[in-house]
Amino acid sequence: MSDSQDAVCVSFDDEQLVLVDADDVVTGHCSKALAHVGAGLLHRAFSVFLFADADTVLLHRRAAAKPLWAGFWTNSVCSHPRRGETYAFATRRRLKEELGVSAELECLYRFEYHAAFADKGSEHELCSVFVGRLGRDQRVCPNPTEIAEWAWFDCAEVDRRVADAPGGFTPWFLLEWARLRGEFRPRVEQICSRGMVRASVA
Repeated sequence: MSDSQDAVCVSFDDEQLVLVDADDVVTGHCSKALAHVGAGLLHRAFSVFLFADADTVLLHRRAAAKPLWAGFWTNSVCSHPRRGETYAFATRRRLKEELGVSAELECLYRFEYHAAFADKGSEHELCSVFVGRLGRDQRVCPNPTEIAEWAWFDCAEVDRRVADAPGGFTPWFLLEWARLRGEFRPRVEQICSRGMVRASVA
């Protein structure tokens, strides 16, 4: 089931992000705009993957107004903790803001990546990857300022699309999907088989 939220902006150039070192130790704060200029400044981020079951995942295509990787397909939700927010709070907030849903999440791993988007800026992020379960009958209300399109996909179909046309996906999604379908696949299957799990990152 799906409805659209009102087109309410939930991302702001001046929102304060959390700068960190490679060990996730806070080194300062700066605006989201500044964090993505040029080569970018290393900051906290997160990616959320929502599964209906171990073989079905919710993906979305980024809205046309997004400054980086607009129109690319990516994971269910991706964003940043703001200054003063925990990962748990930020992920809950963003699920509501982007999809209008709630889900219990588990953090599987954290990694650093760096990707430039033409001359428009870069992502230099220490990204925590969360997984949760969402029933296919739960109402999804995408925010059109963030999401141009969304769908439930068979994971094998995603594998084929990634192999055939990787350029249609965000660079962080490609890195994360490979690990979710590889070393973390047994954990994803456990999460989906037992249903809801508790968040494991504060």
